Amino acid sequence: MSIDEQHFGERVDEKVARQVAEAAREQKWERPSFAKGLYMGDFDWGLIHPHPQPDPQAAARGTAFMARLREAIKDLDTGAIERESRIPDEIIRALREVGAFGMKIPVEYGGLGLDLADYGRALMLVGTLNPSLGALLSAHQSIGVPEPVKMFGTEEQKRAFLPRCASGSISAFLLTENDVGSDPARLGTTATLSADGTSYTLNGAKLWTTNGVVAELLVVMAAVPPHELPDGSKSRGGISAFVVEADSPGIIVENRNAFMGLRGIENGVTRFHDVVVPVENRLGKEGAGLKIALSTLNTGRLSIPAMCAGAGKWSLKIAREWSNARIQWGKPVGEHEAVGKKIAYIAANTFALEAVFELSAALADAGMKDVRIEAALAKLFSSEVSYKIADELLQIRGGRGYETAASQQARGERSVPVEQLLRDLRINRIFEGSTEIMHLLIAREAVDAHLKAAGDLANKDADLPAKAKAAMGASGFYAKWLPTLAIGSGLLPNSYSEIGRLAKYLRFIERASRRLARHTFAGMATWQAGMESHQAFLGRVVDLGAELFAMAACISRVELMRTQDPANAASAELLALAFCEQSEHHCETLFRDLWANSDKTDRKLSKKVLAGDFTWLESGIIDSSEGTGEWIAPWSTETLPDRRRPYGS
Repeated sequence: MSIDEQHFGERVDEKVARQVAEAAREQKWERPSFAKGLYMGDFDWGLIHPHPQPDPQAAARGTAFMARLREAIKDLDTGAIERESRIPDEIIRALREVGAFGMKIPVEYGGLGLDLADYGRALMLVGTLNPSLGALLSAHQSIGVPEPVKMFGTEEQKRAFLPRCASGSISAFLLTENDVGSDPARLGTTATLSADGTSYTLNGAKLWTTNGVVAELLVVMAAVPPHELPDGSKSRGGISAFVVEADSPGIIVENRNAFMGLRGIENGVTRFHDVVVPVENRLGKEGAGLKIALSTLNTGRLSIPAMCAGAGKWSLKIAREWSNARIQWGKPVGEHEAVGKKIAYIAANTFALEAVFELSAALADAGMKDVRIEAALAKLFSSEVSYKIADELLQIRGGRGYETAASQQARGERSVPVEQLLRDLRINRIFEGSTEIMHLLIAREAVDAHLKAAGDLANKDADLPAKAKAAMGASGFYAKWLPTLAIGSGLLPNSYSEIGRLAKYLRFIERASRRLARHTFAGMATWQAGMESHQAFLGRVVDLGAELFAMAACISRVELMRTQDPANAASAELLALAFCEQSEHHCETLFRDLWANSDKTDRKLSKKVLAGDFTWLESGIIDSSEGTGEWIAPWSTETLPDRRRPYGS
């Protein structure tokens, strides 16, 4: 039975969807988390200071590779990517020859064995040439076949797939469907176990398959229906992960999607019709697919902060050079305060972007901390800040910022692709969890202790006796926890004095952390089971934690530079001071907006908009999209041409 006939995912209601998502979460916190502590009013500076340092051998491998990579790509014509909307074969060949497709793969499986920090620095480097290159490499290694196989594969699977990936067999990750994004419980693609238990048959289709057009290997998420095993026992099935050969019979790439930015991204629509996959190609157990996906993303998300930091660095360079060269009203535009404020924002926040990436990657590499929240915050913070940096750079460049690089070059000026940067960066606020979804995911982890303490108080389906019992249990937790939020080192004027001028911001972070925890508790006490519907409140809570994390990362970075790069430590301190001052003002705005906001009116208004109460406001326009297709297209039943195009073929 095909997916079109079975409608597997359509039977899922809201309750089941939440249960599936909750079951896929990593439930325990066996290692400390600096960021989680921030949300609970526990600012533990010792978790990130001294700044974690890499293993010397790993660092040496990374330094050597970065030199080879820079030499291999510095003269490539990456402008062809924008002109031709594809990555030329010679660029792929250069990346393969230098080993760029095996950066994170262990040496014993043919890879380079780089740590996350050097892997990110490599993505930063190639991403500044063209972000489509970063997307290609990160989709292959951060969420494609190498990472889940390395983390969850058997030894046989590692030896079968990792050497191929390291040598340049491009891989892709396939989860999203036409009507399934961040709600995987509605997954429609199925994998049915054969009667003899030796293989699965995949049916369905996947949307937005980054690298899917050119991939040789795929990681596919599919729902295994409940079934009887050959020994007569029952299996509940569930969403499972499979490594699939992209040239298997029955796989068709129906379309190569085109986007606002990332013109070179090989992203498509892939259909599976009775595709047979050996049972030994399943990763982990049946039903473990979402856990595998989420675990992969925990550190896989760090590829985006790395590339965002690279975008910030490039923006800073262009802003500096242009603002010195452009003269208006008798002096360089950078010397006018209106432009100077933008330059200061770009400089301070570029330092913060790099500090957040470097700290998050170092914590993950050290392996001593739980970095679920840190990695998610890094992705959230970096995608938002880098886009604002690009927008400010475009404003500084004025008309030239809006003009394409090709047009500038055609009339004899320096080819500066600022408008392309803005287009390319925009996807990062959607990639690997949109900003709105990241707010909800991080909020769920941030309030985990509250939900455990509250029990049935936070369960809208619980009856009154259950809630009364839960209230008794919660009172014990809060009786011990709430007093810890009253005082802390942030109130002592000499705390962290060894840090120098930045000490006052460590004291601010400590005080703000306790303040944030009190507000979060107030939200839980006010709304209880209704807390989850107050997404704007939760978003501000998360954003506050992101600001505090970024401030702490900047200060930790300065302290590291005092010993490792003393020549630049003083200027780094000024960058950190500027960022922390800007961030403190932002935090105060967020704290104010937690309770003084237009959320109630906005909810009322949005409901009336959806109900059609304001269709009169839409008059006087022509909507040229009407009649062009469905909002969400049903999967076609006709056989379409296969648009798969492996590189080098």
